[in-house]
Amino acid sequence: MAAPVRTLCCSALRLSSRHFGTTCGAQGGQKWRLQHGLARSGSEYGPLTDRPDWSFADGRPAPPMKGSLRRKQEREVVARRIVMLNSEVDRGLEMWQEKQEEARKLEEHRKSLLLKPKGRLLLKK
Repeated sequence: MAAPVRTLCCSALRLSSRHFGTTCGAQGGQKWRLQHGLARSGSEYGPLTDRPDWSFADGRPAPPMKGSLRRKQEREVVARRIVMLNSEVDRGLEMWQEKQEEARKLEEHRKSLLLKPKGRLLLKK
């Protein structure tokens, strides 16, 4: 009995002219913005989010909003982390180069300790 109901439902869906959309409506323009080097959404960064909404009539800037202060602090934290990680990479690269130099010197020292050719073998060179 379950098989006829299933085939009936499947055939009804196949004959239906409606299609279901699977994309999110909030992503409108995201692809275009990414292709043009802009933010993923219009509210991530840029003048509309970074600059104040208003200013005084005499030209003085408005006091910073909480959101802009939060974003500024987040950017500072990210910048500090980038500098720290960059210095770690530089230190690691220097240590690796020092190890490579030590390994090269050790190999040269080992080669210098090998037996030297003597007699006819020395004359052939």
